Amino acid sequence: MENIKIFTKLISTELHLQEHAVENTLKLLDEGCTIPFISRYRKERTGGLDEVQITAISNRLEQLQEIAKRKDTVVKTITELGKMTPELQKRIDDCWESTVLEDIYLPYKPKRRTRAQVAREQGLEPLAQLLLLQREQDPKRAAQRFVRDGLAVADCLKGAQDIIAEQMSEDERSRNQVRSAFRREAFIESKVVKAKKDSDEAQKFSDYFEWEEPLKRCSSHRLLAMRRGESEGILRVSITIDDDEAVERLQRNYVRGNGACQRLVAEAIEDGYKRLLLPSIETEFMNLSKQKADEEAIRVFAENLRQLLLGAPLGQKRVMGIDPGFRTGCKVVCLDAQGNLLHHEAIFPHPPINHRMQATMHLQDMVKKFQIEAIAIGNGTASRETKEFVEDALKEMAQGKPAPTIFVVSEDGASVYSASKVARDEFPDEDVTVRGAVSIGRRLMDPLAELVKIDPKSIGVGQYQHDVDQSQLKHTLDQTVESCVNLVGVNLNTASQHLLTYVSGLGPVLAQNIVDYRKENGAFTSRAQLKKVPRLGPAAYQQCAGFLRIPDAKNPLDNSAVHPESYHVVEQMAKDQHCSVSDLISDATKRSQIDIKQYVTDEVGLPTLTDIMKELEKPGRDPREQIEEFEFDNSVQTIEDLHEGMELPGIVTNITNFGAFVDIGVHQDGLVHVSQLANKYVSDPTQVVRLHQHVRVRVIGVDLRRQRISLSMKNMK
Repeated sequence: MENIKIFTKLISTELHLQEHAVENTLKLLDEGCTIPFISRYRKERTGGLDEVQITAISNRLEQLQEIAKRKDTVVKTITELGKMTPELQKRIDDCWESTVLEDIYLPYKPKRRTRAQVAREQGLEPLAQLLLLQREQDPKRAAQRFVRDGLAVADCLKGAQDIIAEQMSEDERSRNQVRSAFRREAFIESKVVKAKKDSDEAQKFSDYFEWEEPLKRCSSHRLLAMRRGESEGILRVSITIDDDEAVERLQRNYVRGNGACQRLVAEAIEDGYKRLLLPSIETEFMNLSKQKADEEAIRVFAENLRQLLLGAPLGQKRVMGIDPGFRTGCKVVCLDAQGNLLHHEAIFPHPPINHRMQATMHLQDMVKKFQIEAIAIGNGTASRETKEFVEDALKEMAQGKPAPTIFVVSEDGASVYSASKVARDEFPDEDVTVRGAVSIGRRLMDPLAELVKIDPKSIGVGQYQHDVDQSQLKHTLDQTVESCVNLVGVNLNTASQHLLTYVSGLGPVLAQNIVDYRKENGAFTSRAQLKKVPRLGPAAYQQCAGFLRIPDAKNPLDNSAVHPESYHVVEQMAKDQHCSVSDLISDATKRSQIDIKQYVTDEVGLPTLTDIMKELEKPGRDPREQIEEFEFDNSVQTIEDLHEGMELPGIVTNITNFGAFVDIGVHQDGLVHVSQLANKYVSDPTQVVRLHQHVRVRVIGVDLRRQRISLSMKNMK
């Protein structure tokens, strides 16, 4: 990799990491190793860097590589102009900041024919330099020498001023001076477009009709809201500083003394600031603030997605999935313990059709026939009413046997999945309503395996996700999904092609090849069989093997996070304890007698050995929490039932950087503002609450007109 020494030094300094750890990480990334693989199986080389740190290194590497490409373009352009010097080449070589690089390049950058360019073509560059020297007592007399056909003295002076204005606007010192002012004192302002003020679509932006605040204090959600209002033609947004003060500072750099020359230069500086420099820096800060807001919104989205994907699984149980509804009825599916569809039908327990008795009989028959162990009900329209109906139906059939447990499941994105190619491939003969109900049932069994099939932007846990940089959003969310899939591990014999796609070292093609191999040859009995999968070579095997599990494999290590490259270490441990690997896993006493320091080699260090011992203690353990049942308050059904001071149970449905939304069972989520999340100051809501967490809240405000509910978690147990 070119520039690895430079990149190592830059990244280690910026991220406060040891150089050798950064250098080794960069080499591993260059070799094609994935972030999950490096963080889990290459701790000796990275000094134990975690996934967050390795991700930061990877992201910064991509940025530096982009700058390196841009530098090539800059050098080529300046060289072709014949203006490259050793000093300029060194400045470019040493530069690794995009803003600085663009400032260096600006005077040489090809541009449209400017007023200054026209003046230069008219031979007025020398006059501009004379004016800048400010030695002429009479600038008009100096301009006489440049008068030509069609060009008067006033035209010459104006052309010279245009050159000075452009020269100042492209000067690095001037640009940095104005940038500093923007950093210190810039305000962001938002005003409504008068013609749109009274329109219905404008009302959602009413908070920003006359808004002003310091740019450095503007939160990401407010900035993104303003930018959305601007893109919809409702608002005009600008970033401003004190123009008079900025002009005065710039003039002090160029104007020396008083006189006719000095006045012309001062005018040129003011013109250059207002016409060229100010719009350029304002645009730069608009883009920079948008970039920071995007990063914050994407960070919140990624954290929410991580929590959602790592939601507690029910596991392999026979599940009934119900997509509730009033007019169209409830779509019911029955799934086996592997999530395969056994049966589906629609029942109508609610008005307007209201075949409740018939619906009860059908539900009871399905529970008996398919030996249902748990019931997943979507949390959309008619969710609470359906849950009450199911509870009544189960009470009627209770005969000593434990009734299926009922869970309410988020159905965000289920409709997107049901119409997707993935769903059509899985259920080509079923309609979208059946596919949606299947998705609800499977989400209960294993949220991760089901949610990876849906575009993360459709899962409903984001904040302004359609307004942020889409490529950056996709990149970050893909990294998040990959991280979660590999943290949990994947059952090689039951995983879908879509889930396998996110396993370290695989991808759509190899994932499909694994599924095809499984169909042709039956279930995998060992990880080593992966080497027989078409196109799955040694590199891919190294990356993926440790994250794939085979529950009933002959070798118990094939159902653990121990990598095959370390099997010989465990086998040696078992041999030294005079037992089998299975005995070593089942017998804590034998494991306690192992001194891992005895197994340290040049390739295997203490970090790997420590991980191996943890894995032998609980091989293939699922890092996710246990699933919990939940009940809404039965006395509250609609927003009209709420009053201030009421304390209620709720489920966190979405987290933003201004607070958390909580479902309290009234078909309208309430907001716990960040200031109401705890009895202490909270800067990051994700540090206090997590997605789908069961919480208790207090109602502190109800706005029936706007259908808004304000909640608090202060002083709540």
